[in-house]
Amino acid sequence: MFKTLDDIGSGKRVLVRLDLNSPVEDGIVKDNRRFARHARTVRELVEAEHRVVVIAHQGRPGRDSFVSLDQHADLLAEYVETPVAFVDDVHGEAAVAAIRDLGAGEVLLLENVRMCEDELPERSPTEHADSEFVRSLAPEFDCYVNDAYSAAHRSHASLVGFPRHLPAYAGRVMEAEYEANTSIANREFDGPVTMVLGGAKATDVIDVMSALDEGVDNYLLGGIVGELFLRAAGYDVGYDVGDGELYDHQWADNEDRIRELLAERADRIRLPADLAYERDEERAEVPVEGVEKTQPLLDVGATTVGDYGEVIEDSAAVFVKGALGVFEDERFADGTVGILESIASTDCFSVIGGGDTSRAIELYGLDEDYFSHVSIAGGAYVRALTGQSLPGVEALSRDD
Repeated sequence: MFKTLDDIGSGKRVLVRLDLNSPVEDGIVKDNRRFARHARTVRELVEAEHRVVVIAHQGRPGRDSFVSLDQHADLLAEYVETPVAFVDDVHGEAAVAAIRDLGAGEVLLLENVRMCEDELPERSPTEHADSEFVRSLAPEFDCYVNDAYSAAHRSHASLVGFPRHLPAYAGRVMEAEYEANTSIANREFDGPVTMVLGGAKATDVIDVMSALDEGVDNYLLGGIVGELFLRAAGYDVGYDVGDGELYDHQWADNEDRIRELLAERADRIRLPADLAYERDEERAEVPVEGVEKTQPLLDVGATTVGDYGEVIEDSAAVFVKGALGVFEDERFADGTVGILESIASTDCFSVIGGGDTSRAIELYGLDEDYFSHVSIAGGAYVRALTGQSLPGVEALSRDD
């Protein structure tokens, strides 16, 4: 297990890796829950009189979201409630000079680490530790804190290179995410464990189901994966997911695994009883027996929400990965929001997966306090559920 902020002490020069990756619209960086979450780690370091230097990424080269972090500094400052200086340099002379000028309790944000050529290649920690980026910055610090759990599935320089040079610690987001997202494998619950699985990426969900067998009592399916399982069960459903780049080959690539899971776990897999579609610009619902081939389906129906809610009510723990419908459209939010409301009304242990599902909580005004943990991670959450390694976490856990 890794060390945390409790083990650092005070008055150090601390390099902190956050994940401040945000939506960008017309060049404007939008606020999101990551700033608020990471602010706790930064505030604690400031209060301990550390000199705090933050590194983070935004977008990828070639995409519209690949922008400078200058706006991020202002957004982070609002949540930390202390000024956050910014320098448009990652590890050159300007960055080093700004780091050396920093006083106790002050915060500096460096430029987007993905503007550094050493950052993105998937290399081993040893190779990243020997990069110019890491070697030029590491001597300026006493320790390194990784709070970017949502990026921990990447073997990038800023995530795995610095722990080879510096004492390394987990920030509060890293600590909380790791504990919650591994709890399905590491904890025993006094009652049934239920997984609500949806979203647009069927392969991710099937990987989770394949990895988690003995510890899960119920799988409640919706979204694209729900349609594909219904198709395998003999209903005229799931023929509408073959259009568009994202959905190409979803059935062909996963048919055999879906049929195997249905055969092996028929008593634990719950499929939608009804589905919603658009008719005359309104929401309409149809039992799965009445769905027509290639009919665009956008949500689970009211009967399904009720059936799934009864399962959740009797569960000791519920883990959510993926939305059950196109909740961004209010007409087709009933499934996703209804299930979240069912979970919120119980006292079960609950983890809501990152990405779209956690965004629905904010979009529809649900209170995060009603859930045990709302993750801000996407890929790392899936990796944790499937038992795969997280390089960013492993780098913190080294004994040498």
